[in-house]
Amino acid sequence: MQMYKIKSNSQQQRIKKLTSYLVMTVIGIVLIIPLLWMVFTSLKPMEEIVRYPPTFFPEEINFSNYLDTINAFPFWQYAKNTLFITVLVVFGNVLSNSFIAYGFAKLDFPGKKLIFSLVLSTMMIPGFVTMIPQYVLFSKIGWVGTYLPLIIPSFFGNAFNIFLMRQFYLSINNELIEAAKMDGANHLYIWSHLMIPLTKPALITIAINSFNGAWNDFLGPLLYIQNQEKYTLQIGLQVFQNQSTTQWNYLMAGATLVLLPTILLFFFAQRYFIEGMDLTGGTKG
Repeated sequence: MQMYKIKSNSQQQRIKKLTSYLVMTVIGIVLIIPLLWMVFTSLKPMEEIVRYPPTFFPEEINFSNYLDTINAFPFWQYAKNTLFITVLVVFGNVLSNSFIAYGFAKLDFPGKKLIFSLVLSTMMIPGFVTMIPQYVLFSKIGWVGTYLPLIIPSFFGNAFNIFLMRQFYLSINNELIEAAKMDGANHLYIWSHLMIPLTKPALITIAINSFNGAWNDFLGPLLYIQNQEKYTLQIGLQVFQNQSTTQWNYLMAGATLVLLPTILLFFFAQRYFIEGMDLTGGTKG
């Protein structure tokens, strides 16, 4: 009887595992089909795209669509603008969030829990609520038409990233900090020389999220950038689409080129990203 129960439980576990794998496989296929459709469409001639019934795989592969797309609008100029904004946003987010989170995790000061709760509560405020007040503020100080509204806010922290880093810091034993203090180290030294190297997975997680947000940002540049020479890739693709009859193969080629850096970044840094999410998943403190 006991052996029968063990075999029955083992079979149930295998069935649950196979079911979960099947569900995840189906979800993965559903999510990747639009991406593959975009890539395959970017390789098709326009005649094949408008043909009915549509085909999933290209009958004729045209890599020249990518060269034509790059030459059709100032791709490299917009890519340079986007990269400039993205690098500064990533730097600002990594620096500010790690610094602020260290204070909430390892320092004691009056009202710490209340202030941290207020910081977390800002995640409940939709971005559209603050959009108009931010625009009015940036307009009055003369930042509209520059990259400053897209870059400077990243140096003041983000509630989710602060929470992420704080959870990571809480997992680090305080004895390490006390030992550093006994050697004469101050908190700035401890943060920069001890905490930063130990929190590399969490920092890479924040860097990837920041890169994706800044690189793919459409609304921010649309609101604040007025000079066409300062456009980002997202705005450039929109302008390119509106110039004439939409050439879907060129548009999909441009979208593929824009998406490629984020895919490559996650591919090479996924180990740190997953490790960072796992290690910060607790609710300690």
